[in-house]
Amino acid sequence: MTPPANLRKRGRPFLKIKHGSAVVPIYKGHVRKWDCYTVAFHMNGKRVRRNFGSLERAKAEAHLAARNIQEGKADTNDLSAGQRENHLAVERILAPFKLPLLAIAEEYAGCRQMLGEVPLMSAIQDFVRRNRGVQLGVKASDIIEEFMAAKAEDKLSRGYQFQLAGSVRRFAKAFPGELLTIKPGDIDRWLRGLGYVPVTRNSLHRCIKVFFSFAKARGYLPQSEATSAERVPMAREGDTETQIFQPDAMRTLLAAANSDELAFLVLGGFAGLRVAEIKRLDWSAVDLVRQLIVLRADQAKTASRRIVPMSDNMAAWLHLLPRAGAVAANSAPDLAKLADRLGMQWPRNALRHSFISYRLAIVKDAAAVALEAGNSPDIIFKHYRELVTEDEAGEWFSIRPADGWLPKTTSKVRPRRRRTV
Repeated sequence: MTPPANLRKRGRPFLKIKHGSAVVPIYKGHVRKWDCYTVAFHMNGKRVRRNFGSLERAKAEAHLAARNIQEGKADTNDLSAGQRENHLAVERILAPFKLPLLAIAEEYAGCRQMLGEVPLMSAIQDFVRRNRGVQLGVKASDIIEEFMAAKAEDKLSRGYQFQLAGSVRRFAKAFPGELLTIKPGDIDRWLRGLGYVPVTRNSLHRCIKVFFSFAKARGYLPQSEATSAERVPMAREGDTETQIFQPDAMRTLLAAANSDELAFLVLGGFAGLRVAEIKRLDWSAVDLVRQLIVLRADQAKTASRRIVPMSDNMAAWLHLLPRAGAVAANSAPDLAKLADRLGMQWPRNALRHSFISYRLAIVKDAAAVALEAGNSPDIIFKHYRELVTEDEAGEWFSIRPADGWLPKTTSKVRPRRRRTV
């Protein structure tokens, strides 16, 4: 910009506005007693003169004309006064964003097309309300290690940590995009597409819900609404038959078991411990004097300390076993193979189902049995009530080893392998 001189000869520009090599002059004159400013330039081979009563408006017009001339857009100067005013006002508003007007117009048009009849401002206000304080752009894979570190600090059992890690990593591989953009329908279709039975599908679904709840607590998802994983309905599992062992079948299994198999049979059938809990159990937690088994929070599935009373017949069986170190010092025995050698079936979780069924028949208190078994009273009442009689339960808890009988010792001892999370 060339500064004005105090004295100028008539006919010379009062001011020159430059943009690159393009120069647009501004002339100053008078109409009656008022100053008048004229912007003059050539457009399409013709000289154009535009008059303004304000120097600022004349400068703005000259800037626009110079820039368009420099960029080869002289035709765009052929605008009405109102159009030029609108154009200049829009440029002033958008100046802080440093984006081309065309790019902004295209983005706005795209947003309106997506929203349909919904006003753009309403959509933006709703987005800001829902996502205030949410860290955007976070993917599931970005926070897996943070999630697992938190669960390790919470002292969850190693088995549960392993299950969570596997489930979440599988989910992150299937959904590589932003966590915030994952919809309930996407998760539902993925779970259904795996082809799992309802129980297995729900187990995976619960792990994903735990992960989404963690993301919500850490500010990666909106706090004001349920997560996408929570809005997916659980699969209907239906009523399944609870299969148990009869006392005679249990006697047959115990009589044929070696020392490793016997420990799992007794702890599962007469105390209701889960296989995963037995694997984490140390013999120091088995008190034959007080006849109690104390499961630490990191050993129990529910991550809470549990005390299980020991029946007299159970204590009699355990007295026959060496009790030092881990219960599963060797790899966990395959009890289904033991049953197969005896020509028997091995229903899933049959030992634990048997304990709860027979124990409930004696105690007649679902809440008390639930506390011992690490389960909910509702589940105990729904699945185990009146499956056996009190007499059958008495027979179950009177099964004892024959006089002089001892289990076979395990011939090969292998180091216990630990799974990494």
